[in-house]
Amino acid sequence: MYSHESSFRLKPLVALCQGLVLVLGVAAASLPLVVQAQPGQAAVRGLPDFTELVEQVGPSVVNIRTLEKVRGGGAANAPDEQMLEFFRRFGIPVPPGAGKGNPRQDRGGNDEERPTGVGSGFILTQDGFIMTNAHVVDSADELLVTLPDKREFKARVVGADKRTDVAVVKIEALGLPAVRIGDANRIKVGEWVMAIGSPFGLENSVTAGIVSAKQRDTGDYLPFIQTDVAINPGNSGGPLINMRGEVIGINSQIYSRSGGFMGISFAIPIDEAIRVSEQLRATGKVTRGRIGVSIDQVPKDVAESLGLGEAKGALVRGVEADSPAGKAGIEAGDIITRFDGKVIDKSVDLPRLVGNTKPGTRSTITVFRRGQSKDLAIVVGEVEPEQRQAAKRPGSNDGKAVVPSGAAKGLGLSLSDLTDAQRGQLKINGT
Repeated sequence: MYSHESSFRLKPLVALCQGLVLVLGVAAASLPLVVQAQPGQAAVRGLPDFTELVEQVGPSVVNIRTLEKVRGGGAANAPDEQMLEFFRRFGIPVPPGAGKGNPRQDRGGNDEERPTGVGSGFILTQDGFIMTNAHVVDSADELLVTLPDKREFKARVVGADKRTDVAVVKIEALGLPAVRIGDANRIKVGEWVMAIGSPFGLENSVTAGIVSAKQRDTGDYLPFIQTDVAINPGNSGGPLINMRGEVIGINSQIYSRSGGFMGISFAIPIDEAIRVSEQLRATGKVTRGRIGVSIDQVPKDVAESLGLGEAKGALVRGVEADSPAGKAGIEAGDIITRFDGKVIDKSVDLPRLVGNTKPGTRSTITVFRRGQSKDLAIVVGEVEPEQRQAAKRPGSNDGKAVVPSGAAKGLGLSLSDLTDAQRGQLKINGT
């Protein structure tokens, strides 16, 4: 049994122990929460902190405003132009007469510059090359680039590629903070990403989310990165950034029924964008390969009936006369399974591979025909510039150019509605 004196001497020791327990508890509470996972379970971690990434990448993200020269009376047309810009951004059909203005107000008067849109971009090089979306700079008579430090520059368009929606602009400045380029192939579904841009003109806005899907097909040249990062009009052209502070994509599109953010955003993979930007900086345009076939996905029943096994490859529906494919001996009904040794998993893979091939390149194309695979030598042709294509397309009505879409666009196939005379000649009834 302790005496009163020994009990008194123990009190400081008890207090010291209690103090140590309190200090350790506070220290533990300040550490990130990491729960040890059982085998087969994912570790539970705390939410990420984006502050350092914003400080690191924020100075490289710019605001881009577009101006358009109009004749007198332009102010009266402003609501019409704003509506037209909204429709353009989200792919909504333009109402008849939108943007035409009032002829009585357009007569005479002096030219004036009117704001027509706002977007984002990011600095590629210290000497002023900036990457953005092609639709941001489309039809602009003048571009104004505002840096985060509030300096403003007039910019010129070095080149724009509508097919991939990538554009490069240039400002006359030196010592600019350039972004670091990442590897889009390394991203994983579920990883955190961040966007910086100017939604609705609100400069330097930061939003974050996760990668929802990779290689999201849209029927065009590019497989997009899908995220749930909040993207709105004005974010277009801004960077998608990983947790290492590297740009892995360009925010380009959203899926929306209302015109606003609905949780599905799409970004152009940065490796594809850089490849396009290098051509734009070198020549001001992008050259693409073509072979002259129309293709479709391989149905499962067709693959099984032909002995192909899996429903892979691109089914050839038609071959253009005197095209590279025709000269190589490709026939309608062939299934293209490889291009230059690269496997064609889905039909959309073929136009991407062909389009990325330099015109004039001698390549090997593998087709599955009558139960056997066959290698054919083919010399890749060149996709004609869009202006010349529009002028040469037959069957367009009222002078309207017919724009090819999807996989056919990359392979040299043009589609248009038949005229009444053509329907009669071909003995086709109906619409």
